[in-house]
Amino acid sequence: MDRRRFLALGSAAVAAPALVPAIAQADTGTGSGNATGTSAAAGAGAGGDSSSDSLRDLAAKVGLRFGTAVIPFDLDTPAYNAVLSEQFSVVTPGNEMKWGVVEPEQGVFDWSGADRLVAFAEQNGQLVRGHTLLWHNQLPNWLTTGVANGSISATELASLLKQHIFTEVTRYRGRIWQWDVANEFFADADPSGIKPTDFWVSNLGPDIIPQAFRWAHEADPHALLFYNDYNIAGEDGTNAKSDAVYAWLQQQLAQGVPIDGVGNQGHLDTQYGFPTQMAQDLQRYADLGLKVAITEADVRTFVDGPTTQVPTDHLAPFAHSYEFSQMLKACLAVPECISFTVWGFGDADSWIPGTFTGEGYGAIYDVNLQPKPAFYDLQQDLRLAAYGAPRRIPTYTPR
Repeated sequence: MDRRRFLALGSAAVAAPALVPAIAQADTGTGSGNATGTSAAAGAGAGGDSSSDSLRDLAAKVGLRFGTAVIPFDLDTPAYNAVLSEQFSVVTPGNEMKWGVVEPEQGVFDWSGADRLVAFAEQNGQLVRGHTLLWHNQLPNWLTTGVANGSISATELASLLKQHIFTEVTRYRGRIWQWDVANEFFADADPSGIKPTDFWVSNLGPDIIPQAFRWAHEADPHALLFYNDYNIAGEDGTNAKSDAVYAWLQQQLAQGVPIDGVGNQGHLDTQYGFPTQMAQDLQRYADLGLKVAITEADVRTFVDGPTTQVPTDHLAPFAHSYEFSQMLKACLAVPECISFTVWGFGDADSWIPGTFTGEGYGAIYDVNLQPKPAFYDLQQDLRLAAYGAPRRIPTYTPR
């Protein structure tokens, strides 16, 4: 890995600071413009100063948080810093809150990246999405090895997970807006359901998922707790995965499990077309009384190589912009959709070329940190949402 360490796919306690005003306002999910730290006046028009045209400012006018995943090491780059602080009102650590990073050796913690990102967010009027507490991937080697060789029993594993959740969530209590508590537990199949081969399910059973939500809620009662997954808004074509997650959420809510929201990751690929049921699926999650969010949006396509990431099809940039725009519109159509997060904003940091051979171009800024057409389409969508189309003055009156 190079110095940026790239974004990965998703996703002992200290005294907690007092609840900051931005988080207190955000707990309602309203995304109040006052909580964004922006300077645009409420009545500014679409043709106003440049600050009112940032993604974060335009989104704030309709109560939406516009976010990105972040690699804290890139905060050393002034150009990256400038885009991050100007365009985004919520940030997600790409890797720095995952268990394998924060506790690489048992009892030895590294909070440096996570602390740095949280501090940056607070300095720039941004909220933080914590990512992620319960996931089969990016676990510390000492944990998975101990389970495999039998030195960590099932009882000990559950105890270690509880300790991990309380340690991390308590450390940032009052400073995290949303937590991705559980990540990617459902199978890509028809019918879909909780994967029995998942590390946590195979070792502790499916009840460990709602238990993680209970522990996280106890550690920070003010944080919004999310179930996060991919292809749960019709991206699989059959809607089987969305149906399974919806049914599970219904069951968990009926049992009083403290789940506040569901995050659809939003990893799209131009070769498959846009999932037309996205708005409908987001709305039915919302109809359960949940907040919803797009948590890891990107749109990949075939490119010339991982360094330059120029699309090989001249129509691909149009499809890229279209699918980003449609994804945002699906969120805007559902009032309970409280945040829209792109999974990193620059192609240079993208996880895509290392995961999908021959593909890339997934972000809204290119490898040189220049905005793409998709950026301007998202900006236009948010501007229309914020101000509406300008009214026409009739120039002809029929007799």
